[in-house]
Amino acid sequence: MKSYILPLILTLFAGMSTLLGGFITFFIKRNNLKALSVGLGFSAGVMVYISLSELMTEAPKMLEQYYSLVVSKGLAFGGFFFGIIIAIIIDYFIPDHIESDFLSNSKRSNQRHKIRRAGLITAIAVTLHNFPEGMATFLVSTQDIMLGIPVAIAIAIHNIPEGIAIALPIFHATGKKRLAILYSFVSGISEPVGGLIGVLLLKTFMPAQSIGIMTASVAGIMVYLSFDTLLPLSREYGENHHVIIGIISGMLIMSLGLIFL
Repeated sequence: MKSYILPLILTLFAGMSTLLGGFITFFIKRNNLKALSVGLGFSAGVMVYISLSELMTEAPKMLEQYYSLVVSKGLAFGGFFFGIIIAIIIDYFIPDHIESDFLSNSKRSNQRHKIRRAGLITAIAVTLHNFPEGMATFLVSTQDIMLGIPVAIAIAIHNIPEGIAIALPIFHATGKKRLAILYSFVSGISEPVGGLIGVLLLKTFMPAQSIGIMTASVAGIMVYLSFDTLLPLSREYGENHHVIIGIISGMLIMSLGLIFL
């Protein structure tokens, strides 16, 4: 059980960064969406970088102790696209994080209702995305803690602007800081809950070699969310150069972090 403590701590750290994003909201002016645009681009840069440079490099290595090199690479790439399919299915049943209603020019009272609804939809979507992220963070960390640390950092950085995306519309519409923080907390806590379920799976029926496939699937989910959700939202809230600044900054910070780790 001791070997599970640090992975669970990393998963809790990644999830609670959503709450940190909720707190940061109160230091951002309500009409300043450029910061959110850069933040979402930053998250996408981090997630794409860690997925392609680390996860898809390590996944075949995890599988090589069970299969041949060719089969290991095939399973890893299959897991990558399986993760993309999982993300597509999630997006099919869950609305986009934030609707264009957030930028609506309708009457003030109606606009506040739409903004609050956008915040609720965001909270639900982020919660459901955080749940498998938490499970994946835990499973990767149990296999290789030095890989789990940058994965947790990447997800934590990704969750901070998600916390902002949840809290900002709620706070903007209601003016209640505690309510905005509550929604961020509930969304973030779903990540360590996913980690606890990961413990159950490992101790019951999940074979060890499936962790390599799961690692590749995490990469697929991250890449899909980056291109399908984070980058479009980043462009919606800001201009193209805000998106590019965010992406490059995210890749730079993550690469420096991996060098020192």
